[in-house]
Amino acid sequence: MKKLITFLVAILCVQMSFAQTIVKRDPEIDAMVKEMSADTLKANMYKLVSFGTRNTLSNQTSASRGVGGARAWILSRFNDYAKQSGGRLTAFIDTVTYFPDGKRVDRPIILGNVVATLKGTDPNDKRIFIMSGHLDNMRSNVMDSVGDAPGADDDGSGTVAVMECARVMSKHSFPATIIFVTVAGEEQGLIGAYYMAKKAKKEGWPIEAVLNNDIMGSNNSNETNIIENTKIRVFSEGLSVTDTGKAAMQIRSLGLENDGRSRQLARYIKEIGERYVDNIQVMMVYRNDRFLRGGDHTPYVENGFAAVRFTEMNENYTRQHQDIRTENGINYGDLPEHIDFEYLRKNSAINLANLSNMAKAPAVPEEVKVDVKKLSNSTYLYWKAPKSGAVKGYYILMRETTSPVWQKKIYTEALEIRLPYSKDNYFFGVQSVNESGNESLPVIPAVGR
Repeated sequence: MKKLITFLVAILCVQMSFAQTIVKRDPEIDAMVKEMSADTLKANMYKLVSFGTRNTLSNQTSASRGVGGARAWILSRFNDYAKQSGGRLTAFIDTVTYFPDGKRVDRPIILGNVVATLKGTDPNDKRIFIMSGHLDNMRSNVMDSVGDAPGADDDGSGTVAVMECARVMSKHSFPATIIFVTVAGEEQGLIGAYYMAKKAKKEGWPIEAVLNNDIMGSNNSNETNIIENTKIRVFSEGLSVTDTGKAAMQIRSLGLENDGRSRQLARYIKEIGERYVDNIQVMMVYRNDRFLRGGDHTPYVENGFAAVRFTEMNENYTRQHQDIRTENGINYGDLPEHIDFEYLRKNSAINLANLSNMAKAPAVPEEVKVDVKKLSNSTYLYWKAPKSGAVKGYYILMRETTSPVWQKKIYTEALEIRLPYSKDNYFFGVQSVNESGNESLPVIPAVGR
C-alpha cells in the first residue's frame, strides 16, 4: 500500500510539472535585453546634459551648447550605430522652419527631429514601429533659452533610451521597419511630434505602434518620498478619434470601450515587457496621459495611430521644469545624479523587447470575425492569413469582460476555431505567431454572419 501511494504521488508530481506554464523567451530578444547597458545610458546622459540647455529656442549653431549641438551629437551617435547595421540603419535631422505662434515660440526657428530608420528586411512587410523621446528641455520659464537646464529625466531619460535601443537593435535585422526618433519642441507644445505625426498621416505611413518615452529614469517622488524602481507606468487611450458615428455605436453595443488600438498596445507591452525584463512590473493607466497633461504620443493618437506613453512610477516635481537652486533645504533641478540608471535600463529594455517582438512577428491576421448567425453558448471565430510574415499558427486570446489583461491563450494552426465559451461572457482577440514564438498585436473580431 505504501509503495502504491508513493507511486501515485510521483505520477501526480509529474502531471503537475507538465501542467506548469513556462515563459518562453526568444533567444535573440533575450540576448538583446541583456546587452542593454546602464553604463552606456549614463555616459550618453552626461554628454547630453553637457550642452547646458536644449531649449528649442536655444543656440542652433554652437557645437557645444544649445539644442543645435545636442541634436548634431545625437545624429553622430546614430551614424556610428549605422556602421554596424549592414546598411539597414540610416539617420538624418528632419528640419522645418517654425514661425512664431503667439504661444511658446516667439521667433522663427529651425525645428529638428533626429530620425534613425532601421529598414525592414521583408519587402512585403510595410509595417512601421516607432520609439520616441524628446531631446528638448526647459527651465522654470519655458521661454528662457539661455540659462542652464540639464533636463536629465525630462527628457534626457527618454532620449538616451531611444539611443540605447538603436545601438543594440541596429546589429540585428527585422522583417518590419523600426524608427528611432528624438523629437524637438515638446516643451513648446509638442510641435516636433505634431510635425512628424501629421507628416506620417499625410504620406500614409503604415504605423502599427508608437512607444513614447518621457520622464522614465527617476525612482522616487517628492511629497510622499516613495522609492520604487520595479514599476513603470504605461498610459493608453481607450478609444480612437476615428471611433465616431456607426463605429462608436458598435463599440458601445459590444462593450469594447477598453479595446481601442492604443489600449491593446498597452496590454501587449505589459505581457512582453514582463516576459523579457526581470524585476519590473508594467502598470497600465487607463488614460491617455497624466491628469490634464500631455506628451509626444498625443499627436499620433489624434491622427488615428496606436500610441502610448512610458513614464516612471513616481514623479519628482522638484526636478521637473525647475531652475537649479536650493530653497528651504530642498535641492531643485533636473540633474543626472538623480537618475537611477539600472531602473532606466529596465525601462529601456521593455521598449526593446516590445519593438523586437512586434517587428519580428508576422503581420496581424486579416478580417477577423465572430459568427453571430444564431444564438449559441459557444463562440465561432474565423479569419484570413496576414499580409506578410511566415506564420506558424495563431493565438486565440480570452479575458473576462472586467479583466484588464488577457487571461488565456489557445493555440491553433487553422483559420477558424469553435470555443466552448460564450461570446456573451468573454472578450476575444486573435494574434498571428511565427516559428520562434513572436506574436503580432491582437485583433478584436468584428461581427460576422
